[in-house]
Amino acid sequence: MKHISILIPEGDISFSNIEATYKMFTKVNEALERTGKAPLFKVQLVGLSPDARITNGLFSITPELVVQDTVKTDLIIIPAVHGDMRRVVEANQGFVPWIVRQYEKGAEVVSLCIGAFLLASTGLLNGRSCTTHWLAADEFRQMFPQVQLLPYKIITDEGGIYTSGGAYSSLNLILYLVEKFAGRTMAVRSSKIFEIDIDRNSQSPFIIFQGQKEHQDEPIKKAQEFIELNFQNKITVEELADRSFLGRRNFERRFKKATSNTVVEYIQRVKIEAAKIGLETSRENVNEVMYSVGYSDTKAFRTTFKKITGISPLEYRNKYHKAAAELA
Repeated sequence: MKHISILIPEGDISFSNIEATYKMFTKVNEALERTGKAPLFKVQLVGLSPDARITNGLFSITPELVVQDTVKTDLIIIPAVHGDMRRVVEANQGFVPWIVRQYEKGAEVVSLCIGAFLLASTGLLNGRSCTTHWLAADEFRQMFPQVQLLPYKIITDEGGIYTSGGAYSSLNLILYLVEKFAGRTMAVRSSKIFEIDIDRNSQSPFIIFQGQKEHQDEPIKKAQEFIELNFQNKITVEELADRSFLGRRNFERRFKKATSNTVVEYIQRVKIEAAKIGLETSRENVNEVMYSVGYSDTKAFRTTFKKITGISPLEYRNKYHKAAAELA
């Protein structure tokens, strides 16, 4: 039987992460027992102290075990904890040596959504890939530059360490683990019971591009603002460099360092974000939206749109247009 430890960290925990994770694994056990098979999982809540009691005003959670009690576990699950992430990490450092020790003994480790911050603080993600909620991507990169963040991903799986993207995409990761440990048939059954898209693998369609301006390079900020005000027009790197009174190579180097995008990538992302808004809210068709954001090449527009969002412009419109949503 696989022992699963769901951590109960200090702070404003995502109760939905804990409840959904606990329920999905225990429902698998129930399904197995109904067919005369032994349960696969023993799921327990683990805290830092026996007095730990987490409440959200409506519900309270008290851990069954503390880190000193669990001699050996097989899977550690770290839920999202909201708030000032540096304080969250600091408040939960008591978990770190235990997580590292269990991993060294063969346990696998999972973070859900922004639980990736606590996981990254263990050092286990250094040199590895991970994902988290796309809204927290810039802050995560600042705190953990040694981790390769893939914020468009729904799930990462690397060396016995798993991470999930934003909010309810944590369910996709739990379903992925159900498939890994209990088989595809049980995962499909669980996906139907909990109404989860079993093959969803990207959070790109949900990402709202807001521009990376949490840096101190003022000429680059001004270049970003110029792009955002003039994206419908043809903008060249040379033009932006001249406006910034910088040489092209120096400008490109500083732009990439400040924004994590090349100049061309940034222009594309601004255009596609505007296109997403047009497809969501206007009555214009896909080609009209394409022209309005400065594209004239249909193939280039569709290719870039799909690269950034993971789906085609038409699929995006059908999925997110206000009128379509009201009919759904």
